[in-house]
Amino acid sequence: QVHLVESGGGLVQPGGSLRLSCEASANIFAGYTMAWYRQTPGKQREMVADITASGKTYYVDSVKGRFTISRDNDKNTVALQMNSLKPEDTAVYYCNAKGFGLEYWGQGTQVTVSS
Repeated sequence: QVHLVESGGGLVQPGGSLRLSCEASANIFAGYTMAWYRQTPGKQREMVADITASGKTYYVDSVKGRFTISRDNDKNTVALQMNSLKPEDTAVYYCNAKGFGLEYWGQGTQVTVSS
């Protein structure tokens, strides 16, 4: 059974920080590219950041310099540190694993940036 379980979402004021974490079952972590996506109502899901098995990272322009993605291959976890949060970062954030022709999604965690 394949599982991706996100945690760490919540309500934060503009300018604040949150750290999202995703724990993956061992059979899908090694060798997979891990990513964080986000989605707001009425919009397509967009990739925020990803990290390859070797540690190469990519960020969408809107989060560069504010978000940091990292992975711990020993613990099968991927994290997204989000700093200087803005109201437009409000969304449901999803963990994604892709590799070997397969793709998996977590259930999502809500992030709300509001005063």
